[in-house]
Amino acid sequence: MTSTSKHIAPEELEQAFSLFNLASQQLTGAYQELQQQVERLTAELAVANGELRRQFLEKEALSERLSNLLAAMPAGVVVLNQVGIIIDANPAAHAMFGTALPGENWDGGAKAELRPTVLPNEWELLPPDSTAAPRRVSITGSPLDSAGGQVLVILDITAAYATQRELQRHQRLSAMGEMAAGLAHQLRTPLATALLYAAHLGKTTLPEAERVRFAEKVLARLRHLEHLIQDMLKFVKGETAGQENIVVAAMLTELQQVIEPQLGGNLTLSVDDQSAGATLLGSRKALTGALLNLLENAMQACRDGGKIELSGARVGHEVVLSVADSGSGIDPSIQERLFEPFFTTRSDGTGLGLAIVRGVVEAHGGTVTLDSAPGQGSRFTLRLPLGAGS
Repeated sequence: MTSTSKHIAPEELEQAFSLFNLASQQLTGAYQELQQQVERLTAELAVANGELRRQFLEKEALSERLSNLLAAMPAGVVVLNQVGIIIDANPAAHAMFGTALPGENWDGGAKAELRPTVLPNEWELLPPDSTAAPRRVSITGSPLDSAGGQVLVILDITAAYATQRELQRHQRLSAMGEMAAGLAHQLRTPLATALLYAAHLGKTTLPEAERVRFAEKVLARLRHLEHLIQDMLKFVKGETAGQENIVVAAMLTELQQVIEPQLGGNLTLSVDDQSAGATLLGSRKALTGALLNLLENAMQACRDGGKIELSGARVGHEVVLSVADSGSGIDPSIQERLFEPFFTTRSDGTGLGLAIVRGVVEAHGGTVTLDSAPGQGSRFTLRLPLGAGS
């Protein structure tokens, strides 16, 4: 058996050891660099963790303060998700509605205890105790996030509303006191006239035709007194807004049917209905009476051949009603006083008609304005908030 031995040259071994040493040095350097990076990242992570912990503690403290604030707020706060489900509510909201709110559907649950009023964003809240009076609340909503959530803030304005009503009552009583002298004059003149005509009726020698004429004049003066007293009672009590849903188109049609038989002197009435199905929430009787008052004034302002226009339109979140005439117009010097109680430009007027119109409109949360110029007719415009169903 023969064997062959392979000899490795010393130069090759030396070269191999040199490559091995070089690789070892590179690995050692890489390890040291990696170790430094780990130490640096560990230090940075420690700093980041410290910052995150600090931010977490700050947010936790802020969350606690917000929770305490919501719990202490007298206003109710209700949080809705994107589909209208209540996901949170503060104690004030629980006290108002007297029920477990989270998990309920707002529209089908808690909102069912609210009744709309004539003023936008104001509601009557039926209390949990059926024997208690309804509360007056104001509700405003704000977007919560891009997903469609919402935050509702519910303010109990019952006391403020009662104070406002009391203030309005005192203002009316104050106006009554200031105009007492004018009222006495308004009552004394027709009463004295009626007494004078009634005295003639007592004469036995009075012809029958004259007796009938004096009797008619007595009745006319007494009717004027009755009209004055009715207007006075309306003004003192104030026209409170009801809770009827009033279709504007139907109200305009009713007004046209009532006023057309009264037109005389070749007067013409046109009705422009642009209400597009709009509704009002309030007292149909009071609003119809106010518009009839304006239409009767327009008839008296027009001469033969005059034109009267009754219009209604839906403009944004309002219903705009107007009564215009082609009469002689109103002097600017007296326009500001037209809505004052007992101010009148007619000898047979009570001076309360336009004051009552303004009271009715304001009771429904609206405004009334006058646009008039001598020789160019007049236009009274009523702006009223849309009903909840419009």
